[in-house]
Amino acid sequence: MEPVGEALLVEGSGLEGNADRGGRRQVTLLDAEAWERATRSIGVDVPPIARRANLLVRGIDLEASRERVVRVGEARIEIGGETLPCGQMEANAPGLRTALEPEWRGGAYGVVLAGGLISVGDEVGWA
Repeated sequence: MEPVGEALLVEGSGLEGNADRGGRRQVTLLDAEAWERATRSIGVDVPPIARRANLLVRGIDLEASRERVVRVGEARIEIGGETLPCGQMEANAPGLRTALEPEWRGGAYGVVLAGGLISVGDEVGWA
């Protein structure tokens, strides 16, 4: 996973250049504030890139957002469900997997309803 300043979301497919495209998990999103709460709770500063989500968003609560549509710039993503934390999180920091379990702290996944170029700093909100 490499952080980038901009990326192309492709309708019905996902993030251009991503290895896993199509299906129900076209895009994964991580709420920066939820991640920060999780890492604070275990007393370890783990960078969000360790979660391996496609998009790090701020200012939007992903908890219980199934079937809602999130807007990232001009793109639209329908949330399909919660991204459950896996054992890899324990390799990043002991206790991290458990800390990510409440409140959808591990993020959400969805399908791209409307694609477009997205950039760091784009407005994020519910459509």
